[in-house]
Amino acid sequence: MLTAADASVTLADAEIRRIEAALEFARSELRRAETLARTNSIAERNVEKARLDVQTNEAALASAKAQHDVRRSERSSVAARLIDPSAGTPETVTGCCIQLRAPVTGVALKIIQDNEATIPAGTPLADFGDPLDLEVVADLLSTDAVQITAGAAVRIDGWGGGSIQGRVTRVDPAGFLKVSALGIEEQRVRTTIDFTDPPETWSRLGHDYRVIVHVTTWSASDVLRLPVGALFRRGDDWAVFAEKDGRVRTAAVKVGHRNGRIAEVLSGLSEGDRVVLHPSDRVRDGVSVSERQSQ
Repeated sequence: MLTAADASVTLADAEIRRIEAALEFARSELRRAETLARTNSIAERNVEKARLDVQTNEAALASAKAQHDVRRSERSSVAARLIDPSAGTPETVTGCCIQLRAPVTGVALKIIQDNEATIPAGTPLADFGDPLDLEVVADLLSTDAVQITAGAAVRIDGWGGGSIQGRVTRVDPAGFLKVSALGIEEQRVRTTIDFTDPPETWSRLGHDYRVIVHVTTWSASDVLRLPVGALFRRGDDWAVFAEKDGRVRTAAVKVGHRNGRIAEVLSGLSEGDRVVLHPSDRVRDGVSVSERQSQ
């Protein structure tokens, strides 16, 4: 490979010398034609042809020099690929491989460049890391991220093992656009989470594994709550069907914090009140109801 590159450079050198000789001859012919033209010994057309020959050879010489630069660059690229970093001199490597040392001690997490290729300096080749120095990066909706602060408690599950406890260490100040699986454009925010449980509880969790995170945005020790499935709208307010003596009545409630499962009740109900879960359109004030055992 290097021999062929050297031959291309030599051929380009020879082509430059050939065109330089032709250009020198064309220039001498032009000088002779201009001298004869001053005495009207030759036609003006012969002078114009001599000028054209000079211009043609000058253009050919410029092209040949550019080709020479290309061949030298190709030769340098080939030589660089054959350099042994441990040898100290740019000689052809006799073996099949060269040795590269990672800048850190760890486990190979990902091989980025796994095929033979010419790559620029600084191109990442592999990712190395410590499997016991993991963190979780969750892409949360921006509407959820604004409710999260650093230090918030996190429950991590959905990875194939038990629940893991963690805490939020950073919420990025800038979001990015992401298209969901349903084709919906969403603004997402990267949120970084550290583990607070000991490594024994999550040692089987690996790099780039899928997890589900539950971030605590608010908590209280003494709260009256009910399932959100019991709530329905009555005008601009929330209401529930409360049961008393086997019959239901509509009770307006004021709701505080809530998520997809549980809502905080600020007023309208008392501890121990029974409500209808997921009421249908057949439930009205005064309708008798009975408790159904869940299966």
